[in-house]
Amino acid sequence: MAQTNQIGIVTEQAQQLSDRLNILLANLQVFYINARGFHWNITGEKFFELHAKFEELYNDLLIKVDEVAERILTLGYTPTHSFTEYVQRSSIQEAINVSEGKQAVQLIVEGFQSLLLTERDILHLAGEANDEGTSALMSDYIRQQEKMIWMYGSYLK
Repeated sequence: MAQTNQIGIVTEQAQQLSDRLNILLANLQVFYINARGFHWNITGEKFFELHAKFEELYNDLLIKVDEVAERILTLGYTPTHSFTEYVQRSSIQEAINVSEGKQAVQLIVEGFQSLLLTERDILHLAGEANDEGTSALMSDYIRQQEKMIWMYGSYLK
C-alpha cells in the first residue's frame, strides 16, 4: 500500500501536485505584480475604468496567491516564496512600463490563458490523486478565469 500524507493523498501524488501548485503560485505572483503596475501606470481616456478594473484584478489575485500557498502547505509541502524563483518558474512574463490600456488588457488576457493551462493540468492531476480540495479550487479558478477572458477579450474588439 502506498504511503499517504496527513490528508490521505498518496505522498508521490501530493508532491507532484505541490510542484505544479508552486508553478501556479509563481504565475499568480508575476500576474499580480503586473496588474499592480497596470493599475499604477495606466493613462488615457479609459483611465478611470481600467484603473478600477486593475485594482479588482490584483485584489483577487492576492487572495488566490494565499489560497494556493495554503493548499501547498495542506498537502505537506513548502510554497515558493522568493521573487527570483517566481520569475524563473512563471510562464507569465514581467510587464514593464505598460501604460496603454489595450496593451495592458491584452497582457491580462494572455495571463489568464497561461493560468488556465496550468490549472487544467493541476485539475487533471488532482482528479487522478482523488484530491477533492485541489480539484474544487482549480474548478473555481477555471470557471472564473474563462469568464474573465471573455470579458477582457470583449474590451479588445
